[in-house]
Amino acid sequence: MEPIASAQSIRDAEAAWFAAHPGGDLMGEAASAVARTCAEVLAGREHLGVLVVAGPGNNAGDALFAASELGELCERRVPLWVWPVVDSTHTDGLDSALAEGAVVVDAAAALTLCTGVGLVLDGVSGLGGRPGLPDAVAAVARAAHEAGVPVVAVDIPSGLVADSPVAHDSFVADVTVTFIARKLAHVAEPAASRCGRVELVDIGVAPPAVDVWRVTADDLRAWYPWPGPTSDKYARGVVGIDTGTATYPGAAVLGVSGALHAGAGMVRYAGPARDEVLRAFPSVVAPVDPAEPGRVQAWVCGSGWPGGDADRLARRVDDWVPMVLDAGALDGLPAELPDGSVLTPHAGELARLLGVERSAVEADPLGHARRAAAETGACVLLKGASQYSVAPDGTAILAEPGPAWTATAGSGDVLAGMLGTLLAAGVPSLWAAALAASLQARAAAALPGPHTPEEVAARSLPGVVAALRT
Repeated sequence: MEPIASAQSIRDAEAAWFAAHPGGDLMGEAASAVARTCAEVLAGREHLGVLVVAGPGNNAGDALFAASELGELCERRVPLWVWPVVDSTHTDGLDSALAEGAVVVDAAAALTLCTGVGLVLDGVSGLGGRPGLPDAVAAVARAAHEAGVPVVAVDIPSGLVADSPVAHDSFVADVTVTFIARKLAHVAEPAASRCGRVELVDIGVAPPAVDVWRVTADDLRAWYPWPGPTSDKYARGVVGIDTGTATYPGAAVLGVSGALHAGAGMVRYAGPARDEVLRAFPSVVAPVDPAEPGRVQAWVCGSGWPGGDADRLARRVDDWVPMVLDAGALDGLPAELPDGSVLTPHAGELARLLGVERSAVEADPLGHARRAAAETGACVLLKGASQYSVAPDGTAILAEPGPAWTATAGSGDVLAGMLGTLLAAGVPSLWAAALAASLQARAAAALPGPHTPEEVAARSLPGVVAALRT
């Protein structure tokens, strides 16, 4: 897994480095990395210059020193303009840029220049920035973006908050050059889309404390429960599915589809949509009496349920095997859940579970997912544009992102079934949730366009699973 760091952990790591290297220079390393990226962006844009938008701190220093190196890197005179957005900017950096012929401009000139330069170098705020931009800076950021002028951001596009996925009014970068470790805004939507390509540069600082982990392809391969030469259907996992109603039988069919195409050894269906499930999937074991489903190793409950069906949920809790609790099963949770259980809310359901407004969850999805996991003792898979798997101890994994086409009715039902298969096969809940979400994202990406969730599961998911080993 890739470590994702908080802004504070980066500061702590830098402080430890400076304590061990009195008088050391991290800014020079950072500035040179930014300069190399800027030179690459300027290639093919000969005779065009650079507008540096500079704030008051070290972020501006990185940008100004980087601008000072461009003439040598590009092997030509690079016109430089510097707009200090406050009364004072990084003094040494500004002096260095002035020595290379930079011209200091005001807000009005910057607004004119930003649509005709070779690139805009954003050095306004960085890690310590507040959400949003002052009006004059926002006008330049917007004009550059609308004109298609490349933007290179130092550490993080100014206007974003490093530890938040929220897309505040900000620069929209083509490339963001960051240091030591990626931050949440670099990898979680919608902020991540404003960062462009994120280049992570090692400047010699020891790795910081981890705030979130991001799943990698190697993790997906390692976590998937591959069948062995002696595996039988029971060893591969028997998942019980109690989803759907007479009103919403499709939820049951979708969940079963997800479970089967994710690799279940056996699916036992025990709900009111028995006929619909067997028509679609005759390999499913579906007893006439749902109260006697047979032995299972995990349950999937709640998809298509009306809220608060406590008796139906209690029957499955009594088996005391890991559970996937989706949709209607999230209302009226019992005081205690079996070990290894996973809740799968979207933002609105999580808000209802915690008694807060949806807007609060959207402003801090990871914090609220951690709270729900701690309070319920279950892993939480928070669904959305970015999907977080969070353990009761606060450990969090960011799943792979999927295309926007997955935002459609029924995707969550399929995901619940996939997750049930992984739990039944013995995959630990934190990994299983991140794995299921990532596999669904990959399956949707491999079948682009407005396909239904059942098409993605049937036509794409098995191939995506098989491809993990290639």
